[in-house]
Amino acid sequence: MLLYLANLLTEYESGFRVFQYLTFRSILGALTALMISFIVGPVMIRRLSAGNIGQSVRHDGPESHFSKAGTPTMGGALILVAISVSTLLWGDWDNRYIWVVLFVTLSLGVIGFIDDYRKIVAGNSKGLSARSKLFWQSLVAVSASVFLFKSATVAAETQFIVPFFKNVMIDLGWGYVVVSYFVIVGTSNAVNLTDGLDGLAILPTVLVGGALGIFAYVSGHSTFAEYLAIPYIPAAGELVVFCGALVGAGLGFLWFNAYPAQVFMGDVGALALGGALGILAVLVRQEIVLMIMGGVFVMETVSVILQVISFKLTGKRIFRMAPIHHHFELKGWPEPRVIVRFWIITVILVLIGLATLKLR
Repeated sequence: MLLYLANLLTEYESGFRVFQYLTFRSILGALTALMISFIVGPVMIRRLSAGNIGQSVRHDGPESHFSKAGTPTMGGALILVAISVSTLLWGDWDNRYIWVVLFVTLSLGVIGFIDDYRKIVAGNSKGLSARSKLFWQSLVAVSASVFLFKSATVAAETQFIVPFFKNVMIDLGWGYVVVSYFVIVGTSNAVNLTDGLDGLAILPTVLVGGALGIFAYVSGHSTFAEYLAIPYIPAAGELVVFCGALVGAGLGFLWFNAYPAQVFMGDVGALALGGALGILAVLVRQEIVLMIMGGVFVMETVSVILQVISFKLTGKRIFRMAPIHHHFELKGWPEPRVIVRFWIITVILVLIGLATLKLR
């Protein structure tokens, strides 16, 4: 919105051309989302508290979590508002990628909101059934994937890229829709599983989202893409604005979600943010790099899968409790130690992911 206004004002004052730079608009996007979070956050927390919209705690979980019962949840709505407003203010509305990433993020947020609402407000402890949740997630993921496949203008938009190799680009055909589906739905659920401790999910999301913004910038810049031997995707650069908004909104939410948390994001935030990371990776053709940088999310998901398989086949559990962050808590690690160490792991993995830009 403001980009169009700046373009009009450029005719009268050349200084407004600065708004045409992606880097500048991404910084403004991050700062705008951050300020929205700081301003709206306290108000939202008070209203959630007044409405008794509080977190329920597993009785079989670590005893340290019992005190968290009643902490306001569904705070992920704050993140979505900050991201959406900031992206619409500073993004290019003619860029179809902006609308696709907003569609996926907000649609999955609505699914999470309904699940949270049923569990917390309506008193239905089950919320959305697993089957219903997967159905609606699948509908969103397939719709976005089919649209992207049909609207692709260059071959690179639908090819599968293998990092560390310059010329390994596999034409997927309709397999693109299948791969994109699993990336979007898988990442959405992986972030949701990770969101079990104060700040555990949000900072890795910020770090991975910021790194994907770097991939978006260089992928959408023909000179950088050629130099780094990565596919040039003309429309991808504008995603930097969305990534900036995600980083700003995430950091703003972390201000209130840091240990001890004043608010939790709930499914409305976790499902949406996971889907955002998934669709970003799909758009910049870095699905494998997403798995590397989001290794903490992968580890959490795999721990749940292994736990279920082991218990069904042998009647025994591999971990004291899954997801794996609870396993470390039950081993005696204080919650802040688990959180910070998982953050450190994410920093290392994000750096490895960024290294793939050059190691080809």
